[in-house]
Amino acid sequence: MAPHGAPPTGGRRPRVPRPPVPTRHTAAARHPGRGVAHRCPAAGLAEVCARAGHDVRVVGSGPEGLARGRARLERSLAAAVRKERITGADRDAALARVTFTADLGDLRDRQLLLEATPEHEPTKLRVFAALDEIVEDPGAILASNTSALSIMRLAGATGRPGQVLGLHFFNPAPVLPLVEVIGSLLTAERTRRVAGEFVTSVLGKQAVHAADRSGFVVNALLIPYLLSAIRMYESGFAAAEDIDKAMTLGCSHPMGPLALSDLIGLDTVAAIADALYKESAEPTHAVPPLLSRMVDAGLLGRKTAAVSSATDSLSTAPR
Repeated sequence: MAPHGAPPTGGRRPRVPRPPVPTRHTAAARHPGRGVAHRCPAAGLAEVCARAGHDVRVVGSGPEGLARGRARLERSLAAAVRKERITGADRDAALARVTFTADLGDLRDRQLLLEATPEHEPTKLRVFAALDEIVEDPGAILASNTSALSIMRLAGATGRPGQVLGLHFFNPAPVLPLVEVIGSLLTAERTRRVAGEFVTSVLGKQAVHAADRSGFVVNALLIPYLLSAIRMYESGFAAAEDIDKAMTLGCSHPMGPLALSDLIGLDTVAAIADALYKESAEPTHAVPPLLSRMVDAGLLGRKTAAVSSATDSLSTAPR
């Protein structure tokens, strides 16, 4: 069934959407529990739905990961209160709507499921296969927050490919208005309609509809640009600070491409690039050696700089 606030899809009244978000607190994550910029953390997705008035259930991998997710949600809501985006009462109500669990079986009664595991196709395939077995409502929608992977392949892990699509939020989800809506060749029109109206009418976001091609709209344009900047730095063409300065001052970008790569997470940039290259074989999509080596070393940008050293950043990495 459709969630409350979205149009009905059958004879019964829609039930509350409770997007379960199997989070990047999973064992497959390079750094379990750490937020990944650009690919929206599960806590952000939970916050958006809870602030819209809906019951949310978040699934993680264990007590420590779930505690980190809860703490991230609390910090984000506290920041929203400080910035006067919401009231203290709004914060308390949103927190009361979110529950955390380590048991996928707790998702059996959900009508809208939003997967947000790491950008690792085997992991996502396992999650979708498991959800297909667990979720009882035959009309439930299974959505992925993937940045670049094939929705068709994810749908193929289920017995309900017509109810699978991509809903790609951007980080921080409570602030950024965009959601990419991606249907596969087999996604039903009802699924596209209900999911699209949930994004726009219920969550108040702006939707863009994209074909099921790696990278969709945003990353198909953004990632080659970031990779080009990394290659420029790696080759010695220009200093890191000059590359970023050129784009911020010359093109009015709010952030240079190397700084943005550090913010997104170098592992995420590399994973999306790999998905693009796998599908297109375009040289511009190939991961530059410097980026590959930094990911291999666990130097992933801002998300690891706090526990490592300045060399986590592309701007200070040796070429």
